[in-house]
Amino acid sequence: MSDVWVNGVPQELIPASDRGLAYGDGLFETIRVASGKTTLDEYHWHRLQDSCQRLGITLNLSQLLDEVAAFLPACAADCAVMKVIVTRGSGGRGYNPQGCDAPRRILSLHPLAKRDPDPAFVGARVRMCQLRLARSALPGVKHLNRLEQVLARNEWQGDHYHEGLLCDDHGHLIEGTMSNLFVVTHSGELITPDLSFCGVRGVCRDFIIDLARCRGLAVREELVSPLLDVAEVFLCNSVNGVWPVVECADKVWPIGPVTTLIRDCVLEKLHG
Repeated sequence: MSDVWVNGVPQELIPASDRGLAYGDGLFETIRVASGKTTLDEYHWHRLQDSCQRLGITLNLSQLLDEVAAFLPACAADCAVMKVIVTRGSGGRGYNPQGCDAPRRILSLHPLAKRDPDPAFVGARVRMCQLRLARSALPGVKHLNRLEQVLARNEWQGDHYHEGLLCDDHGHLIEGTMSNLFVVTHSGELITPDLSFCGVRGVCRDFIIDLARCRGLAVREELVSPLLDVAEVFLCNSVNGVWPVVECADKVWPIGPVTTLIRDCVLEKLHG
């Protein structure tokens, strides 16, 4: 069986008229698969459905979930990464989406990256990116227009850095190129950047916010300065889990108790 399905059928080709290709007119989710099952799926499907509504894409979520349920066993998925792309479908030349009422659903399966040593346990070295995120009309949405992240990630090569941090045009920290950011204050409070104007609202970020509140930890969304006088720093996404940040420029942080607690809870969730 092919590891790529389009609209529920094993195939790897899409028409050149697809609006996701022409205009980035669509959305995607990157989901960790453990023991053949999707993880954090309630968060992924909620975000996908909400984002489709914001873009005016008429996704039949039940149909997509049925396709996912058939796709994973057909591909003998165990521990892997599944990418779900939903585009508005095919349309004529021009921006007007009127008449494009048949969204295209693309499922693909990919190996889970192995990192030795694992930054989740030894910590991640990160750098500040020069690129600045512009104010977006679609803050929080994981749409297909990811050129800012592509350009930011192209600022460094090699494996000295695990991730790059992005600021907005006012100099506030927003996120990593592929991750969301949390800091832990010296009083033990969790703070994550406010994404009201740009950035991707990651599902692991949402899970951690819910987890922290259930554990009685104070958590806030607010502007974050790059001059980080904080006790702990960590990054998260739905594939890698939590990466404690131990080094950025001339700053260093320990892998502290709050980060360790959250890392272990997220790992348990991602291992199914």
